[in-house]
Amino acid sequence: MNPNWKNFLLSKNAVFDNDINVVFLSPEHEGNKRIYPITQLGVLTVAGIDAAKFLQGQMTCNINDITDIKSSLGALCNLKGRAITTFLLVKSADAFLMILPKELLASVKKRLQMYVLRSNVSLTDSSDELCLIGLCDEASQSGEVSEHSFATSRQENIVVDFQNRSLIIAEADNAQALWEEQVKLGFQADDSAQWRYLDIISGIPWLTAETSEEFIPQMLNLDKLGGISFTKGCYTGQEIVARTHYLGKAKREMFLAECDVLTPPEPNSTIIDDSTGTEQSAGKVLYAQKGRDACKMLVILQNGVDTNADNLKLKNHNQDKITLLTL
Repeated sequence: MNPNWKNFLLSKNAVFDNDINVVFLSPEHEGNKRIYPITQLGVLTVAGIDAAKFLQGQMTCNINDITDIKSSLGALCNLKGRAITTFLLVKSADAFLMILPKELLASVKKRLQMYVLRSNVSLTDSSDELCLIGLCDEASQSGEVSEHSFATSRQENIVVDFQNRSLIIAEADNAQALWEEQVKLGFQADDSAQWRYLDIISGIPWLTAETSEEFIPQMLNLDKLGGISFTKGCYTGQEIVARTHYLGKAKREMFLAECDVLTPPEPNSTIIDDSTGTEQSAGKVLYAQKGRDACKMLVILQNGVDTNADNLKLKNHNQDKITLLTL
């Protein structure tokens, strides 16, 4: 994390458990406007004359569709079509910014570097130079952006709008000025974990070290989120992804769920179906986050599981019940 940005947040009564969890010591929140430091995501910059061509051969989304006013979710897959990471891809002048989980950034950069060869492409971890800020206005019901669309604009900063939220990419000095400006407009500082919570209820399938290379993109609903192109041509893992699309259905699917637990389950925790009394494995937890009301999670369930039944539980000491919700 940029040290100036961290010091700025500290001056705003932020408390750092680590560079991933930032908590604000403030009174009970009022109103509908929130501003968040997004600390669990990093920025990998892909630049160079051959950057677009290079990414086109690696990503599930169509790089030619990415413009200064349109970004996209996508996935980087291994040869078996399993997603190594999911990301939000944003165009910035002649470069591309991959917004992805920080814990996967170094391994993703290393893997992509293997394919650069003689291409004019540079890969740079820009997480310390660029700050990520989230804005949420619960009262905003703008219909300009559909729930599966990511619209991008740029003034001094890059702004990605979706639903009633915006993700802002800014250099450290600009980030501080923007934060001050938004606070004057009524936005109240909120914990970084609450942005992760909003990502979960929006169905954005971020991966972790535990879930990397576990699921094909369709199991993560990336096809429904516009993160897979089936017409762009070859990329790493494309054969498996295309075969699943044209010849059948993914064996597993992602759902939103909630569970009344004190501590969120770890990524890749097992979910069981006890309808037969055998505690049969029914799926896995993608990731979970405790909110102010309950713990929400994205779960990957096997086809054939009765999603309307009252029989899904975490495989933990208490076998806590899981309730599926509408994404």
